[in-house]
Amino acid sequence: MLYIFRYLKAFIIPLLLAIVFLFVQAFSDLSLPNYMSDIVDNGIQQNGVTDEAPEAISQNGMKLMQTFMTDNQKDKVKASYQLVDAEQYKDTYKKAEGQFYVRQDVSSSELKDLNSTFHKSSLGLFNALSDASKSQNKTAQPTEKKLDVTQLYKIQPVLDQLPETKKEAYRNQKADNDIMTKQLGVSLTQSFYNELGLDITKIQTSYIIKMGLFMLGIALIGGIATIMVSLLSSRIAAGLTRNLRRDVFKKIESFSFKEIDNFSTASLITRSTNDMTQIQQFFMIGIRMICYAPIMGAGGVIMAINKSNSMSWIIVIAVVILLIFIGIIMVLAIPKFKIIQKLVDKVNLVSREFLSGLMVVRAFGTAEYEKKRFNVANRDLTDTNLFIGRVMSLMSPVMTLIMNGVSLVIVWVGAHRIADASMQVGDMMAFIQYTTQIIMAFLMLSFTFILIPRAAVSAGRIKEILETDLSIEDHQNTKEFTNQSGLVEFKNVSFKHDGAKEYALKNIDLVARPGEMTAIIGSTGAGKSTLINLLLRFYDTTNGEVLLDGVNIRDVKLESLRDRVALVPQKAALLKGTIRSNLRVGKEDATDEEMLLALDIAQATEFISQMDGLDTEISQNGSNLSGGQKQRLAIARAVLRDAEVLVFDDSFSALDARTEKQLRQALFNQQRGKTIIVIGQRVTSIMGAEQIIVLDKGEVVGRGTHEELLRTNKEYFEIASSQLSEEELA
Repeated sequence: MLYIFRYLKAFIIPLLLAIVFLFVQAFSDLSLPNYMSDIVDNGIQQNGVTDEAPEAISQNGMKLMQTFMTDNQKDKVKASYQLVDAEQYKDTYKKAEGQFYVRQDVSSSELKDLNSTFHKSSLGLFNALSDASKSQNKTAQPTEKKLDVTQLYKIQPVLDQLPETKKEAYRNQKADNDIMTKQLGVSLTQSFYNELGLDITKIQTSYIIKMGLFMLGIALIGGIATIMVSLLSSRIAAGLTRNLRRDVFKKIESFSFKEIDNFSTASLITRSTNDMTQIQQFFMIGIRMICYAPIMGAGGVIMAINKSNSMSWIIVIAVVILLIFIGIIMVLAIPKFKIIQKLVDKVNLVSREFLSGLMVVRAFGTAEYEKKRFNVANRDLTDTNLFIGRVMSLMSPVMTLIMNGVSLVIVWVGAHRIADASMQVGDMMAFIQYTTQIIMAFLMLSFTFILIPRAAVSAGRIKEILETDLSIEDHQNTKEFTNQSGLVEFKNVSFKHDGAKEYALKNIDLVARPGEMTAIIGSTGAGKSTLINLLLRFYDTTNGEVLLDGVNIRDVKLESLRDRVALVPQKAALLKGTIRSNLRVGKEDATDEEMLLALDIAQATEFISQMDGLDTEISQNGSNLSGGQKQRLAIARAVLRDAEVLVFDDSFSALDARTEKQLRQALFNQQRGKTIIVIGQRVTSIMGAEQIIVLDKGEVVGRGTHEELLRTNKEYFEIASSQLSEEELA
């Protein structure tokens, strides 16, 4: 898998941008529960009042609050508040009379100090009243609800008479519950506002709207970040697999027959398509999940503990249960992911064989057998996918059960803490959301861990292609052809396939000269086509050497070699397109006149004139043409290449005798000076050759002209006598 990651270097800037946007998205998602908590705790429970230092306070209220302040604190408060006339603020403070204090504009740090000062003062007042109530066996201490501050003014003389040491003790006495103390301070502030006739509902509405707008803004930013992450990850994944697919195709293109034999065609197709899709999905999803999940998990833990440290054990239990479940899922599913790509290979192989051999299957009535073959492969793949699907289907209900169970536990524990005034409702709701985010982060990581094995298998299969050592490639110090006549020489050439016990060719010596036709004939499996594969370096010789114009073909560039040899293979391979596009495979810049001349030599002018000429559409593999038509187009393509060496590998087999004779005459008349090598099964196709090579079991058993071989070679005579009449033999 690490091998594939090097392709990320080309996308380092988009990747870094995606990570930045992931942090923005995570920050947005982690911030929203906090704002929701503030709306519940401050906006609903505290009516939008967040500061214990009131914005406005009556003179009696100020005197009451200063009772438990130090001289230094009183000076700070005095500097932060201004005494104003009630008439100036009648529209806002409807019940205000005479003069009252209004808080001036202060910095955030100064406001924090003021809140601390008023908090300490409220704590001192609360402790003093609690102490007095206990001594009188009463419960008249202030509470959050319906606190009437005017009732406290009546005991101001009693509070004033308290010694300073007592006031300091009340002020510094540790609170049993900080949350309750803060709420009492805010409750006092609300009482001061009610005393002055300030509209608390307006404050509450304003606060909730403000926080709501903040949440909408953060959600919008998070949504934009999510879209950008999706866009960038998709582009990175698509670009990476594009480059990977390009390199794979380029590598396969350079494969010799030896490498292609090691990989089946169906497997190469699967590796170039399905395996690429797996890798693309991994990077598209993985970039988002692998980076996002740890941020959300760590951030969620920090934020949840910040809300309630004492309930962190719930998160630990939930994560442990989740990890156990994920471990079971991975143990069951991962082995199946590792074999599923091989099963896809098998289905593709069976499908390809059936479709390519459809005519044979129908002709021999083996459709039922092929159906059984396909059903076996298809059933294996289906069963594996079903098993994985069933295992993965457990994820959703179990995750829902875990999250709902955790929520119930949090509500149960949180309710008791709220009843004890050690936790607020909003904090409990935020804790539930953070816990859910933590669980979802682990779920995303687990999903990534499940994606990794399948992507790793696909990456390994692609790596096999990219790291396959080419058996045939250009040497570092290549030679150039100094002479371009087209002389072909095989010197003591032997060849054996990898793993084979017997040689396919043994001690082959032959020379094909320019201006002559060299024919090769022999029984099926004699090694005729293998000779041509060695000439074009589709395989390399095991022993001996092949020379072109006196240069060992191993010492020249493959491109230079194949530019000088034009091949017409046994099976005429045509590409989907037009006749024009197929002919230009032989010569990219060929003019229409050159193409028409090549078609005329190949005796194809007549049948293409009855179609759309050079613009005639060719179906895949030329399925809309007959065998003879395809062969003639393949011959025209080779002629158009204008190479020094023309090789015909049993390329006249689909032509009738008359057409073949006309084609050979036109070919030899127009291609004088070329080295022509013809592999044939029919004696009539080669009997005019200047040199005929007879192969049998990979060895040369005869060479000479037609007449010479009839007299001197038994194998040739047997072949000829099976095809020709006695008069023709004579």
